[in-house]
Amino acid sequence: MSRIVLTTIGSFGDLHPKIAIALELRHRGHDVAFATHKEYQHKIEALGFEFHPMRPDNTALNDPQEMARMMDLKTGTEYVIRNWVCASLRETYTDLMDAAKNADLIINGEGVLVARLVAEKLEIPWMLTVLQPLAFLSAYDPSVLPVLPSIFQLPGLSFIAQRGIRQLAKIISKTWTEPVHQLRQEIGLPPLKGNPFIDDKYSPYLVLAMFSSILAKPQPDWAANTLLTGFTFYDGSDDSPQLPPELDRFLGAGEPPIVFTLGSAAVMTSGQFYEESIKAVKRLDRRAVLLIGKNAPPVNLSDSIIAVNYAPYSQIFSRACAIVHQGGIGTTAQALRAGRPALVMPYSHDQPDNAARVERLGTSRTIPRKQYVAERVVRQLGELLGNPSYAAKAAEIGAIIRAEDGVNVACDAIEKQLTLFPT
Repeated sequence: MSRIVLTTIGSFGDLHPKIAIALELRHRGHDVAFATHKEYQHKIEALGFEFHPMRPDNTALNDPQEMARMMDLKTGTEYVIRNWVCASLRETYTDLMDAAKNADLIINGEGVLVARLVAEKLEIPWMLTVLQPLAFLSAYDPSVLPVLPSIFQLPGLSFIAQRGIRQLAKIISKTWTEPVHQLRQEIGLPPLKGNPFIDDKYSPYLVLAMFSSILAKPQPDWAANTLLTGFTFYDGSDDSPQLPPELDRFLGAGEPPIVFTLGSAAVMTSGQFYEESIKAVKRLDRRAVLLIGKNAPPVNLSDSIIAVNYAPYSQIFSRACAIVHQGGIGTTAQALRAGRPALVMPYSHDQPDNAARVERLGTSRTIPRKQYVAERVVRQLGELLGNPSYAAKAAEIGAIIRAEDGVNVACDAIEKQLTLFPT
């Protein structure tokens, strides 16, 4: 069987879909190794996978100020690329080259720009995984980009105007690409024909769009060799303890609560999210679960509100009446699968686009981060919980997503490609 290196950077929302793939590939007999942030070493090795630390380190997981810069609505994407991804490009290349020296295949997430370089130097195939529709910047299926003024992203714009948005994105990001071009030249690889963030990032072997067709369907301007697989789910619930006893007792002691979460990244820069959420649920006279990460527990909780550091979404979302979250693709996917209506407060990157897409589905409402105050939250949740159409649509879509089999679809495609490159 083949030796496959999976590589990714970012949050659990980036890592967990790769773990889902890795578990199935290993079950099928392949030798799977991970190259990612050193902060994930214990998690990966606990699952029995070979682990290789790969820079940059994910120090923002313990640095609220750094996370705030990364999650800024207007400048966060540029900051991440310039000061995190590209600033460590040579170190990332060195680390991944070491991890992949005996590999038959590299499967990478979008942020690992050097995966293509390593694969080309080692003369092995590589496959790109894409986790959200925004990555394709389709003119046929317009996305919401935080870096562009909202007037350029109106649904009614003509196709020609929408194509212009992609060109504008290429212009904005042109200077971001310089370190990639420089590194390719240094290691003796031919120059790219396009922009490695926009139109020249796709693998010639296989592109796995690892999200549901509920969010977006294939478009004429997607990469020609793209396969839409459906979501690939993993959150540790199959091999970790059940919910904490106090949380399990709380969930069973009354009506389904509203669950508030900011995922694994935005939770580091929560601002007044939990304080305003507490005020809102008290005014609504609702029960609530706050997933607070490493934040200190709020001091003004009532008997109808519980705060815990973490709980697997697959175990808790289905026991909620509604979910309030940041719109990260991993959290969004779990909320959709649970079949519960949601209120989305997006930060940056793909989150505004994810929020817009689920709102169009009729399963959710959106509230801007700057407007997240108790009074507005009460109104939004009141409509979400008072209008039965949201719950009905969420349940309908949840059933569709639970019937998908993203992991096996993806792994079947990976193995099919591997047969073209025998080891």
